[in-house]
Amino acid sequence: MRQDDSLERIWEALAENVAERRHNPAGMLSIPDDVKYLDTVELARLEEAFRLWAARPVRGDVRRSRLRMLLVFLLIRHTGARLGEVLALAPTRDIDTARGVAYLGEPQREVQLPPDLVTQLADLLDEAVAGEGEHPFAVDQAHVRRKFYERAHECDLAPDLANPSALRRSRAIELLRSGLPLPVVQRLLGHSTASLTAAYIDVSSEDMQRMVGHALDREQRRRTSARNAFYGRIAAVVRGDVQSVVSVQTPSGIRVASVITNDSLDNLGLRPGVFAAAEVKAPWVVLTVGSEAPSSSAGNVYPATIVRVVVGAATAEAVARLEDGTEICSVLTADRVRALDLAVGSPVWVLINVFSVILNVS
Repeated sequence: MRQDDSLERIWEALAENVAERRHNPAGMLSIPDDVKYLDTVELARLEEAFRLWAARPVRGDVRRSRLRMLLVFLLIRHTGARLGEVLALAPTRDIDTARGVAYLGEPQREVQLPPDLVTQLADLLDEAVAGEGEHPFAVDQAHVRRKFYERAHECDLAPDLANPSALRRSRAIELLRSGLPLPVVQRLLGHSTASLTAAYIDVSSEDMQRMVGHALDREQRRRTSARNAFYGRIAAVVRGDVQSVVSVQTPSGIRVASVITNDSLDNLGLRPGVFAAAEVKAPWVVLTVGSEAPSSSAGNVYPATIVRVVVGAATAEAVARLEDGTEICSVLTADRVRALDLAVGSPVWVLINVFSVILNVS
């Protein structure tokens, strides 16, 4: 892999890290070994394979056929619907792009669609289903599964991970790990009982002890002075030629990205699932103001509120509280505090450069 390619992957991962803001105590849940599913990165690879495949044909009828298959994939991937439910859809009746919902199954349930998918659906439906009758997706299920397996082969995924049932499980796990309550995911998938949905996840005794321990530690840190340390499980590692980007996710869902050398990555034994501490020194924490998130290459950008300001003759200390209660201390000049008009209650943005984050393992 060329150095430019590896750096591009690193910065793409950082951009995704900055965009993710949701509190996610469930993100540390384990998945039983016998549950076959795709993670979010693998789902994106499979989606790209479908899009490239759909874009290849020159003949209009072939292109429309492939776009319908892409639509089937997107609907299962983003709604967790059963294959039969998607193939039975009557788009003019069952997909409401104005409201951003799809009506699935019997008895019918309303499933909200992601906003970016709604925009795509409107365009794809116009091109793919015109003149195809009331049920344009009504094709043989075996044919659909073959096309799914072919796309999986193209992006080096095991066929049994790309079948419609695995996609349905993958969406359920994605939603559960995002913190969506179990009964809500159950209703979205049309499961008859919560136990069917719960079978996709697991909380081992070790996971529970660590999660409770981190919750108690977070409570303690709220009562003490800021230590500029984030504790959590490594959520992702993107390895480059020389350096790697490591994302640590706290029990509350905050993600902190760090760029370290590959030697450090190997020496510390860092990999997804390992618990680690991400630390940053106060002088490396930058504060800025504004109604919108600043455009920055810092890699870690968080909305916060000032809870303490101590101004000296030349320097100052400002403590900002993130949405989950984590307090971050920044040391800056007194002139900078006055220029930003910082005071208790002021909304700010906390910026931490990925190269300033130090990772430690216990």
